[in-house]
Amino acid sequence: MKCFVLIDLKTTKISHQDIGQMDMYVRMYDELKCTEGDNPTIGILLCAETSEDIAKYSILNGSKQLFASKYLTYLPSEEELRSEIEFQKRLYLLQKGEKVNPTMA
Repeated sequence: MKCFVLIDLKTTKISHQDIGQMDMYVRMYDELKCTEGDNPTIGILLCAETSEDIAKYSILNGSKQLFASKYLTYLPSEEELRSEIEFQKRLYLLQKGEKVNPTMA
């Protein structure tokens, strides 16, 4: 995958301004830096705390190029990681409108 990946690390809760800023950076890189054969720029916001409402009602909801996620200040256990991966799989399948196996953790 040949593309620019922009990462913004925030030590506070995500805000509309953070998302707008990242959206602007992604659009600028697509227009000013991308060359022929490049895939669209990807923007990743890592924040100390996320907001379900912001993710649901902001540009994040419709963009395949912007992502926001909460980061942890400690390493999770193997079981916590496994549980989070299964949770994210379920969310992904639900968003795609696919059936979710009830036995998934």
